[in-house]
Amino acid sequence: MNEEEIISIVTEDKWMMEILKTVKLLDLPDWWVCAGFVRSKIWDTLHNFNERTTIPDIDVIYFEPANINENEEKKFEEILKFSMPAIPWSVKNEARMHWKSNMPPYSSSVDAISKFPETATALGLKLDERDNLKLTAPYGIKDVVNLQVKPTPFFLQSKERLEMYEKRLAKKNWHTIWTNLEVHHIQNC
Repeated sequence: MNEEEIISIVTEDKWMMEILKTVKLLDLPDWWVCAGFVRSKIWDTLHNFNERTTIPDIDVIYFEPANINENEEKKFEEILKFSMPAIPWSVKNEARMHWKSNMPPYSSSVDAISKFPETATALGLKLDERDNLKLTAPYGIKDVVNLQVKPTPFFLQSKERLEMYEKRLAKKNWHTIWTNLEVHHIQNC
């Protein structure tokens, strides 16, 4: 599977496209729908699942340093819930999320995506002004399409982050859903 095939399988998925079109209507700066929304579609396809795997939330991110009030994020979540009430929306302004994650400030949404724990999760989708689907993958798509779960280079930089990565792997337990995954554990965190 290559980037064009990922774009194609998402474009053909009416549910995913409806989500992307709904988020686009918010006109958020530097917005992306990311993480499990993208990764799970790829893994479901590669595992030949006939039904979509349930994901706990739809992660919508944007970057607006001029207004880092968390209430703004909640307002956008409410608008999305009104449009698509069955979707478990999660909206975050990445201009403030570095505080929550105890990390250096992000410079953009794509920079924030590059700081996600796993390379297979460091993915985002959005629609451009002409409704063309755009994919961002700061570390490429090799790991996600080869069913490899590895820490991002950012998470490899500290023992604390590697411990977070390992705790996340244990909590997510992805290999019980997608049995062909190869999960890379980091010894001696």
